[in-house]
Amino acid sequence: MNVAVRPHLVDRPRSVSLPASRQRLHPRIVEEDAPFLVVEGVSLGFGGTVALDAVDLSVGEGEIHAVIGPNGAGKSSLINAISGLYAPDSGAIRIGDDRFSRVPTRHLARLGVARTFQNLALFRGLTVLDTVTIGLVDRQSAGLGAQVLGLPHARREAREHRERAEAVIAALDLADIRDRLVGTLPYGVQKRVELARALVAKPRLLLLDEPMAGMTATEKQRMSGDIRAARDSTGTTIVLIEHDVGVVMSLSDRVTVLDHGRRIASGTPTEVQADPAVIAAYLGLAFEAGA
Repeated sequence: MNVAVRPHLVDRPRSVSLPASRQRLHPRIVEEDAPFLVVEGVSLGFGGTVALDAVDLSVGEGEIHAVIGPNGAGKSSLINAISGLYAPDSGAIRIGDDRFSRVPTRHLARLGVARTFQNLALFRGLTVLDTVTIGLVDRQSAGLGAQVLGLPHARREAREHRERAEAVIAALDLADIRDRLVGTLPYGVQKRVELARALVAKPRLLLLDEPMAGMTATEKQRMSGDIRAARDSTGTTIVLIEHDVGVVMSLSDRVTVLDHGRRIASGTPTEVQADPAVIAAYLGLAFEAGA
């Protein structure tokens, strides 16, 4: 599926260095032409249940990398470990040049990481514009006092954040509903608003947990175009969880397949579709179900 690249959604993000006080748990790594995201032998369990079993994942800079697998395969657990919501029992995660045994969730913005959730995490009583602007809250330098007093630098920063939010809203064709309350919008539109909120922060790494769940075929096509345009215009690295195999194979550069917490395959869409282990564990059932 060929989708025209839209005008720049956001500027290409800058590299970010964490100060020593951020408690980097492993030494800094500097490698030429290294992948932007690396998951190294990550294992995670809950009680007697193994969610991830020594999973490895390597994602190149500017790549759209899908993670697929049956229900309960560990896909959301992997995203939650990458974003620091879960602490792995073992293994490490590298984002850019920084390597962690647990990614520090409080510093995701400084690391250049943004994400969406499987279930919508929006404030239904806010407008679209306010919702998208919230994506910049971690980038505010003006303190509460300066904002309340309306000091010049606080006003300037608020204006810049509003302009950035307006630009992303326009790029995702949401301008005509910018003043609507999020809770009054159709589900598929709310999903696009959530994507806009994630993009406004200029992420270097964007984690999308089932961004097209519950959408119609037309809405999925539009969302796929938005995701591809975001990557093409900014170079953002994207990790995507999605159940629609057709969408995954047309949108992704590479695909990793999980089954029962283990990685059973990784490669291009063509390679993965032809892998006997993948067909046996997942794709046969997915295609039979019309996914």
